[in-house]
Amino acid sequence: MTEKKDMYEKAKKEMRLSERIAAALPGFRGYKEKELRRESDKLIRNHLYLKLSTARNDVKTVFQKLSDRRSFDVLTDMDRLVARFDRVVEKVNHASYGYTGFFDAVKVKEEALDRMIDFDNQLVDDVDNIVNEVGTFKGEVMKQKFDKTKERVQNLSDALNAFEEAFAKREEVILGVN
Repeated sequence: MTEKKDMYEKAKKEMRLSERIAAALPGFRGYKEKELRRESDKLIRNHLYLKLSTARNDVKTVFQKLSDRRSFDVLTDMDRLVARFDRVVEKVNHASYGYTGFFDAVKVKEEALDRMIDFDNQLVDDVDNIVNEVGTFKGEVMKQKFDKTKERVQNLSDALNAFEEAFAKREEVILGVN
């Protein structure tokens, strides 16, 4: 659970002296704190993106092995799984940082940014489960164990679908709707 450290608090503690002085200025403090929250969230999402990217590459390796073996009974499902991985990884990579335009009707407040960080921290467990499932699947395929292949593909598909649905709720969390 060391990955789930409060990134915002860590970023605050690691500010340089000049940043601390500037952060003490009236008007600038709120801006700097919002910026730290956004950066913290960006770090968490980047972590999720890197882990999912690695898992996606492992799934592609498994897909190649199954193709080489001519496991036609799961190739269509594997192709769909790879496509879903591609879509989810890019959604995580390009998700909003919690910015709104100057003239937007709905402004993102500090509380919403804190909710967004907490929400993204909760997603770390989901990603860890996906990564573990991919690792198990890849290990079995590399050892030429194909008896659970269809089950593994379905489990991964379900886990990725659940993660995608949870990640879709992120926008609601940012705006304070959920």
